[in-house]
Amino acid sequence: MEVQITSENFEQLKGGAQPLVVDFWATWCGPCRMLAPIISELAKEYDGRIVVGKCDVEENEELAVEFGIRNIPTVLFFKNGVVVDKLVGAVPKQKFAEKFEALL
Repeated sequence: MEVQITSENFEQLKGGAQPLVVDFWATWCGPCRMLAPIISELAKEYDGRIVVGKCDVEENEELAVEFGIRNIPTVLFFKNGVVVDKLVGAVPKQKFAEKFEALL
């Protein structure tokens, strides 16, 4: 299940025991809405092994700025609190699944 990423909970989630995947998105973004079901499916498939979250760039602008998010959707992959990978745009599920596996 996905969690909502905010400025308040980000550091705690990033520093957690499990890898973290963050989908930076906005409600008005068409490609973001296309990607949402894929992210939800993967969140369920990897539940208990990877934390998957969604971060609305309009509500959490400081996080978007911190990570240089210029295009959405952008998905960042964190391991041990550090960004280890990134995907930009509406990418097929298989490509995301490969990135998820690489985190484990």
